[in-house]
Amino acid sequence: MRLPAGVRERVAAVHGGAELPERLRLYDGWAARYEQDVAALEYRAPQLAAASLAFAFPAPPAGARLLDVACGTGLVARELHRRGFRCLDGVDGSAGMLERARSTGLYRQLRPCVLGREPLPAPAEHYDAVTVVGALGEGQVPSAAVPELLRVTKPGGFLCLTTRSNPSNLRYKAELEAALEGLERQGAWQKVLAQEVERWERATSEEESTQGTGYISGVVYVYRKCPVPPLEEG
Repeated sequence: MRLPAGVRERVAAVHGGAELPERLRLYDGWAARYEQDVAALEYRAPQLAAASLAFAFPAPPAGARLLDVACGTGLVARELHRRGFRCLDGVDGSAGMLERARSTGLYRQLRPCVLGREPLPAPAEHYDAVTVVGALGEGQVPSAAVPELLRVTKPGGFLCLTTRSNPSNLRYKAELEAALEGLERQGAWQKVLAQEVERWERATSEEESTQGTGYISGVVYVYRKCPVPPLEEG
């Protein structure tokens, strides 16, 4: 089945290596069509990430404070809300995306922030969980920004990250995984899971397709910040 007209071009534009001001303008312009386009792409990352985080959470999450980084229009927030998360804050670099996210009514606070260019607008060790779904990729959030996610996470808190495994993102994925493994070796966090998913979303070109399936694959990572509190007895 062919993708609807314009989807391939809009995806290519935001991943095309434009300078930041131009890229944010493209995201602003995409905001109104974004959810329609990612539905056409069968984009599964928000559901997969929310399910993975909910599975890892040791307690009912209703009172847990969570930061949705690069929140876009709020797709991740919807999935988290369905799984019991209620105290959601969000940041994104695109004013157009933030406007759409605000209309969901699911966030307590929404603030502009371009991760990798500026610190997150939150104090240290503030959140029980932090998510970055869809923004860790070539030409987007640099892998060097991962320690900033850890800074705002409480000890024992969770971080849920995703990236794609399509050919044009493999160099970035290798850099990201080196950064993740380096932080684990330093004792900054513990890996909870790393799940490779084959049908992550539909490919926008044959070159990006995994073994001619018409789809690209991706990965969900969940880490827990150290020190992890001991299990309660009883």
